[in-house]
Amino acid sequence: MPCVIRSEDAQRDGFTAYAPPNPLRGLSGFPSSDPAYLHDFLTQNAALAGKPVILVGHSYGGAVITNAAVGDPEVKALVYVDAFIPDQGETLGGLLSSVPGSCLGGNPTDVFNLVPYPGSPPGDVDTYIKASLVPGCFASGLPARQAAVIAATQRPLAASTLSEPSGTPAWKTIPSWAVIGTADKVIPPALLQSMAQRANARITDVKAGHLSLISKAGVVTQVIINAAQATS
Repeated sequence: MPCVIRSEDAQRDGFTAYAPPNPLRGLSGFPSSDPAYLHDFLTQNAALAGKPVILVGHSYGGAVITNAAVGDPEVKALVYVDAFIPDQGETLGGLLSSVPGSCLGGNPTDVFNLVPYPGSPPGDVDTYIKASLVPGCFASGLPARQAAVIAATQRPLAASTLSEPSGTPAWKTIPSWAVIGTADKVIPPALLQSMAQRANARITDVKAGHLSLISKAGVVTQVIINAAQATS
């Protein structure tokens, strides 16, 4: 999910962090897209007016910030943490199928609990990762008790999101950084690496699974600080 970190001109060694909600409804879908939601947060929030912004996205949040930052001159850097970095026209499902090895691949009914949601477009459903798969897949490398909490508190992504084409990518004009978990089982490391290289991102490899933002929080924080300092 996306996170916004704002650097203050008068407080150069400190940051103000925002974690705006990610609706998880899609890149261009019904009733409004996640990138549009974040873009409005960035451009309509008086607290951010005229302030440099570093956008950080994890997993699907990488696709969100890729689209949301377009047209916002205050966004100075993009930081991708075990995240999708799509190019224009690409879909998340297509990216995942291009490289074998995702633990969320295969028959969706074997991986997800599929639940209808109110007001959904015809045929769309929410996808919840089956609780039994979370410890060894999404939360691999974390303590079992922590993985159990993540399984119980997960928020669902609309299934239609995987087939929606991404728009113009902000990484073509905004400097990018990427943290890659070399043991990521959700987005195969080979795919993370190729997307990051294509975006000319400054890459930091960490020995971690898909949730390096938890297991290697110090490293991720330093990468964000590096991005802020390099673009200030």
